[in-house]
Amino acid sequence: MDKDDLILPKDFPKLKNDAFLLACRGQETPHVPVWCMRQAGRYLPEFRESRAGKDFFATCRSPSACCELTLQPLRRFPFDAAIIFSDILVIPQAMGMDVQMVAGKGPTFPEPLKEPEDLLLLQSKVDVNKELDYVFKAITLTRHKLEGKVPLIGFTGAPWTLMAYMIEGGGSTTQSKAKRWLYRHPEASHQLLKMLTDIIVEYLLGQVAAGAQALQVFESHAGCLGPAEFQEFSLPYLRDIARKVKDQLKESGQDVPMIVFAKDGHYGLEDLSQSHYEVVGLDWTIDPRSARSVYMR
Repeated sequence: MDKDDLILPKDFPKLKNDAFLLACRGQETPHVPVWCMRQAGRYLPEFRESRAGKDFFATCRSPSACCELTLQPLRRFPFDAAIIFSDILVIPQAMGMDVQMVAGKGPTFPEPLKEPEDLLLLQSKVDVNKELDYVFKAITLTRHKLEGKVPLIGFTGAPWTLMAYMIEGGGSTTQSKAKRWLYRHPEASHQLLKMLTDIIVEYLLGQVAAGAQALQVFESHAGCLGPAEFQEFSLPYLRDIARKVKDQLKESGQDVPMIVFAKDGHYGLEDLSQSHYEVVGLDWTIDPRSARSVYMR
């Protein structure tokens, strides 16, 4: 057994810089807190050196490697938060799908979902504590290694974004295959989105139990939906995730801020501001002043 496996999610060091968490809750901060979604990334030579010759998802399954990659940017820059190194596609993997990171191509599903009958091949009831234990161990280890310098953010992909990957078989600018499912197989689409939502809720709760101090939900493919499709196939599930996670955390007296980021989802800004998340992430196409006026209505 690796010595890192013996580190438990308790007795965490006292947090010294809570500016990010204060901002998440709309409270006054001593300075404008800064963090970067791609904090652990290819712009760092030490990241490239750590990742050289190693399988991407094997790295994701190594708590010590994820911890190191999460901490690297904080040794260079005075960020106010850390985000755990992982990937949104660990959930489809936990459901039994093969996902590979192909050089020059990105994430690839050798056998994507093609017809509604393929849903029967998925593990609908995932034991997240077993299948995604490596993520939780990475969070716990990193939380200790941070020594309270900054809070640690956990994250997940949103249901529609994960569904799109699972059907497209990889990256796509239009998500045409996935959108075809929405039109041709609405019932099966909702079945898959509900399945993903239930797993995501358990996954996020597990991240908090492991030591995550904030949670982010990435709806990276929101921009491929029109307003009507967003209202039916994305927003309800984003709301369900926030509500269910918060309800269960409340029962144990916990309060963890949640962030929703719907890339290119400017048309849904007002709905997102009322979707039970403390923070709505903005992309480069949105004027922050306009967004704030929507949020403050």
